[in-house]
Amino acid sequence: MNEELRQQLREWIEFYRELGVEEFYVRRSVLPQESAAPAPRAEDASAAPPAASAPSDVTRGMAPSVLPTLRAAGPELRALSLFEAPPAERRAGESLEDIRRDLGDCHRCRLAEGRKNIVFGEGNPRAELVFVGEGPGADEDEQGLPFVGRAGQLLNRMIQWIGMRREDVYICNVVKCRPPGNRTPLPDEIETCSPFLFRQLEAIRPRLICCLGAPAVRTVLGVKEGITKIRGRFYDYGSAQVLATVHPAYILRNPREEKLLREDFEKIRDFLAAARQKT
Repeated sequence: MNEELRQQLREWIEFYRELGVEEFYVRRSVLPQESAAPAPRAEDASAAPPAASAPSDVTRGMAPSVLPTLRAAGPELRALSLFEAPPAERRAGESLEDIRRDLGDCHRCRLAEGRKNIVFGEGNPRAELVFVGEGPGADEDEQGLPFVGRAGQLLNRMIQWIGMRREDVYICNVVKCRPPGNRTPLPDEIETCSPFLFRQLEAIRPRLICCLGAPAVRTVLGVKEGITKIRGRFYDYGSAQVLATVHPAYILRNPREEKLLREDFEKIRDFLAAARQKT
């Protein structure tokens, strides 16, 4: 394992330990293979093309059509522009109802096997603020609605704290079905489901997208940095902006850290107030 992958692994372990997860397992089938190719001879070095880098945790989870955009962005932090997505991922003029109808009784990945309800999303179809979480939990799976459990109750309080109502915003997740045991969605599950998220954002075209937690950040922004490093910062995302913050579930496990969420929601309030003044 090279040093870059080691650093990614350290950041993931650090993040999940913050969430209270102490035990991990490794699926060898998803580990990148180290290249065994011999080094080029000195006289051929100038003519040899650069070796392709092993796919990162981020690129494994992204839809294939956006990988060229992500790889071209380079190692620095850049947001993918959904609003300039490839034609295959864009369907001009479609509504959330169109997307939900296309999703249907989805069985495109293994998550369908254990779900009770698809959790598509809920809220204002023209919302200026969209929240993106990781995936449904037990309460969400039972009701078919996003963020209705304890984490959702905290999210509701924070939305009210900045002078908005839940029905003013739109709330959705990276995947639409509950992962078993509330585990993190696997890369192929994200790859299968995230195009529907991208289409939802395309249809809504919000001013601001707030990513709740590392999996949402990695899917929407396509970045390697840990959530603790990039939270509270804004990034360009086509005609919108993206703000990364911690997941409400992290605050429930670490109540003393609620100040982090409040700081970021203050930035959401100030950003939207400034944006409204410009229009």
